[in-house]
Amino acid sequence: MGLPALEFSDCYVDSPQFRDRLKSHELELEKTNKFIKELIKDGKALIQALKNLSTAKRKFAESLNEFKFQCIGDAETDDEICIAKSLQEFAGVLQNLEDERTRMIENANDVLISPLERFRKEQIGAAKEAKKKYDKETEKYCTVLEKHLSLSAKKKEAHLHEADNQVDIVRQHFYEVSLEYVFKVQEVQERKMFEFVEPLLAFLQGLFTYYHHGYELAKDFSHFKTDLTISIQNTRNRFESTRSEVECLMKKMKENPHEHKSISPNTMEGYLFVQEKRSFVSTWVKYYCIYHREPKRMTMMLFDQKSGARNGDEESFTLKSCTRRKTDSIEKRFCFDIEAMDRPGVITMQALSEEDRRLWMEAMDGREPVYTLNRDSQNEAMAQLDVIGFNVVMKFIYAIETRGIDEQGLYRIVGVNSRVQKLLSLAMDPKTCADVELDSTEWEIKTITSAIKHYLRMLPAPLMTYQYQRSFIKAAKLDNPEARVAEIHSIVHRLPEKNRQMLELLMKHLAKVASHHLQNLMTVANLGVVFGPTLLRPQEETVAAIMDIKFQNIVVEILIENHERIFKDMPVSGGGQGNSQLNLPRRRSTDSKAPSCSERPLTLFHTPSFSEKDKVEKRNSVVVNSSADLPSVNCNSTLNWTRLNSLPTADGDQDGLQLSKQSQPNSLQNPKVRSGMSTSPPLRKARALYACKAEHDSELSFIAGTIFENVHPSREPGWLEGTLDGKTGLIPENYVEFVLANVASTLKPS
Repeated sequence: MGLPALEFSDCYVDSPQFRDRLKSHELELEKTNKFIKELIKDGKALIQALKNLSTAKRKFAESLNEFKFQCIGDAETDDEICIAKSLQEFAGVLQNLEDERTRMIENANDVLISPLERFRKEQIGAAKEAKKKYDKETEKYCTVLEKHLSLSAKKKEAHLHEADNQVDIVRQHFYEVSLEYVFKVQEVQERKMFEFVEPLLAFLQGLFTYYHHGYELAKDFSHFKTDLTISIQNTRNRFESTRSEVECLMKKMKENPHEHKSISPNTMEGYLFVQEKRSFVSTWVKYYCIYHREPKRMTMMLFDQKSGARNGDEESFTLKSCTRRKTDSIEKRFCFDIEAMDRPGVITMQALSEEDRRLWMEAMDGREPVYTLNRDSQNEAMAQLDVIGFNVVMKFIYAIETRGIDEQGLYRIVGVNSRVQKLLSLAMDPKTCADVELDSTEWEIKTITSAIKHYLRMLPAPLMTYQYQRSFIKAAKLDNPEARVAEIHSIVHRLPEKNRQMLELLMKHLAKVASHHLQNLMTVANLGVVFGPTLLRPQEETVAAIMDIKFQNIVVEILIENHERIFKDMPVSGGGQGNSQLNLPRRRSTDSKAPSCSERPLTLFHTPSFSEKDKVEKRNSVVVNSSADLPSVNCNSTLNWTRLNSLPTADGDQDGLQLSKQSQPNSLQNPKVRSGMSTSPPLRKARALYACKAEHDSELSFIAGTIFENVHPSREPGWLEGTLDGKTGLIPENYVEFVLANVASTLKPS
């Protein structure tokens, strides 16, 4: 229940009930006064705590801003760059937030503390002063009244009248003070409803402004936060693959340290003990020595392995000769002598072991038999980039895209090794490849995907070659993203023909896999992690090479995301960046490696197997499948086609077979139309875009890029007749446009 109202009329009665009601108001004012006093104290403590918090956060932000990440390697990925600058971004957000907090703290004293102190002093303090005055007047009035009432009635009338007037004056003054006090008490009770609460509201509004500023900062930061989250996840994925590679290399080094010792063909380095004669006493001093074979220059430096500190300057000289010391000529083992051209005397050195001495002497052409490292020769890889390899990969890809492209963890989840080996051995054996039914549940999708990866690892060299491995890595390290794509585009078109064709086939497939990432969870970044180390494995397995795996992954990501541009279009001349060697034009040769067709994606056609009765009727009716629907390819086919880029004729004649739609036969413009005799004018020359092996005497065997003379329509539908090396025979009319597989029987002349 609330406080009772104080009536002004009660001031004249001054009843005990009035006094009780007045007392309840006074107690409420006292409680309010104590509460405001504590609130001011707590408010000041809060403001001080906010100042301390702001100071601590600013110090934290400064620490973040000062720290700089150092990554392993000579370049950073975009993800690493994003992560490296994240600390500065965090610091900027915290500093901005604390600037707003500082403004709130500076205003807090004006909007909270000062108004509360002013209300307590001016209003509650005034009420207290009024109470003192009221109590004083009450006492005075009561004293005068008691004294007046004690006067004798026998007093003179004038004296009594004067006493009455005096009492009336005191009573009137008491009533006035009482009225003022009651007014002030009720005024303060009413004022506290707004003058006490309003500062609290203003302070909370400042807090809300601060928090809203933080919300706005969070919204502005959300874009960077999303990018950073993706970069962290990509970096974590790369770390997991890199860590496993480094750990595997470490285990190999532990098991066979000699086999994995880094031996450079140009330099030899390591610790040697050098005999130094001082005051007729020979001492052996440990040096770290580096020998460069080409200039025959030896550099020695004093280095303390225990403390990790260098002692003194380097000493360098040119080698003249190196001779092994016989065991009986010196009491130390593993010793050899060297002579310098620019330093007098003989320098005696002690290697760390017999093997170490042999390597030093071999590097310096010492007078010892030259030994070579007997490393176990690896068995020749069974996988080759040949017809069988292409057909097997296409068959595997078709099975994956038709059966399991939505399977989660596609290519990341590995199959059972024994099953993978069995599938590859069956699929790559011409005798058994036709019996491999990938549509059956016998072969799991993870087995097929692992078989593709294993096939690529079995190649004698990585698909993107050792020769261009460093070029691809350098391209991935370029700062400009567009320059990376352009440089990789240029390098891809310098790869050997078969490598580029297989790479194109694989990248188009991986792009389709990535397009289903919502189902299979395999994004472009995840596929890069899986295929980067396989397609760009280094020739020498070192920690530095493993640290470049992240850039190998980036190369694969670029190839997947830009596969249409990279494989469809020829690179712009001079578009490459960096080393001038990367800008060299491709060497073209019709008698060695035919160039790739980059004008359009590799198109695969599938002709279903026909009965003997239907073969002749349907030999020219080929069904066009898009690159998204790869056919099931029979690796036993003896007639296989490999599409190549159009080239000028050998003698510079430009009248060769044209690829424009206007000059193509009707069967080429519309593949669903039965191919018949060419309606185009007789051709004087034609160039083969595919390799063909003849099955009959009437057919010509040829390789891609072959120039045919006297080409003209044949009597056989779908065939042309031409001359090659003085021999006249049949050539498939649609060889200029189509990639055909498993159609040997359908192209037989009737």
